[in-house]
Amino acid sequence: MSIDPSSIISNSAKIHQSVQIGPYCIIGDDVEIDEGTVIKSHAVIKGPSKIGKNNIIYQFSSIGEDTPDKKYKGEKTTLLIGDNNIFREGVTVHRGTVQDKGVTQIGSDNLLMAYTHVAHDCIVGNNNIFANNAGIAGHVNVGNNVILGGYSAVHQFCNLGDYSFSGMNTSITMDVPAFVKVASNPARVVGLNSVGMARNEIPSESISLIKKAFKITYKKGYKFEDAIKQLDKIYSETKDKFLDIYIQSIKVSTRGILR
Repeated sequence: MSIDPSSIISNSAKIHQSVQIGPYCIIGDDVEIDEGTVIKSHAVIKGPSKIGKNNIIYQFSSIGEDTPDKKYKGEKTTLLIGDNNIFREGVTVHRGTVQDKGVTQIGSDNLLMAYTHVAHDCIVGNNNIFANNAGIAGHVNVGNNVILGGYSAVHQFCNLGDYSFSGMNTSITMDVPAFVKVASNPARVVGLNSVGMARNEIPSESISLIKKAFKITYKKGYKFEDAIKQLDKIYSETKDKFLDIYIQSIKVSTRGILR
């Protein structure tokens, strides 16, 4: 274990011997940090928090802090972070509240660029990119392979489906289905994330089905319930897993989808 002598480490912290902690860091009570993780400098990590393997946390990040939500009264809530994430300069991540599940969770292989924010009770999946100054409010669910453009803001309780994309300065107040691209303030649907689908090597047959499903949802003038029936019919004939991701991202919506 490599710990700079200027850093302050709680006696109750559990830190793997391979972890590197740079100067002027503070590691609080009930923090667990697994092997290979590097904390650059001037970072504050509070618990209860559990951080997985091979993460990199850059300077001035605040990880596992109490939420400023007024409902929070000091209850013991948790932050869970997976493996191979990068938290760039000034990233802030808050623990959960007991009014939800009491947990904020971040998966693996995510890149959170400078000054991004993950609020209380958020669930963030894998392989996502949050560009500089993007932020998600409390109780937001982010799927996998999602890109949030710089300065994007997501309203509380929203869902962002797998492979969705937001442009710079986008203000999202409703759910974004999987594969859908949104932009502007307020956010509006501008098409499908075709580049993201190609980069993630989604089969051309699946892309064609998603394009068809998108047209049914957004272009044909169907009522929401009728559009779902049409999508279910196509899935019953194809059993395409990527089409199913699109359909399920719509069905789980409680705020309503951007449409």
